[in-house]
Amino acid sequence: MSITVERRQALVSEYATGTADTGSPEVQVALLSERIGNLTEHLKTHSKDFHSRRGLLMLVGRRRSLLDYLKRKDVRRYETLIGRLNLRR
Repeated sequence: MSITVERRQALVSEYATGTADTGSPEVQVALLSERIGNLTEHLKTHSKDFHSRRGLLMLVGRRRSLLDYLKRKDVRRYETLIGRLNLRR
């Protein structure tokens, strides 16, 4: 259910803007999207797991706020990120 170390490193290297970048909005949104996808798959089989559903909603809200921040700061980076992650909006 959590992200493996190898997958996390792959996401960081794929979405990083610099060489030692782990905290840019692009990396954070990519990691949150991976966790959201994992939780969504979990909730498809365990539909009554309301604690995990709450965690999922919190992750979606955190991702939304990061995307709003990125859209305010740099629209071009925002548009390329949602295109790469296949997110709506």
